[in-house]
Amino acid sequence: MKYLLVLAVVLVAFWIWRQRRSEERQAPRPSRRPPAIPAPMVACRHCGVHLPLDQAVAGRHGHYCCAEHLRLGDQER
Repeated sequence: MKYLLVLAVVLVAFWIWRQRRSEERQAPRPSRRPPAIPAPMVACRHCGVHLPLDQAVAGRHGHYCCAEHLRLGDQER
């Protein structure tokens, strides 16, 4: 009799495990976003650091990382 009880408990546990597994497979996965388009990069004419074009300071002779380097770069030329 106790073997039948153990067998019943094992079968119920197996059935519950299978039900949860099938629910996980049926759940919709979140859609992946396409990767972001990389920003064009420029190098500072004074120190050489690379930064995105939209954050760079434009000068007569090129792009700079900050206003101080723009001032120093324009003095050299």
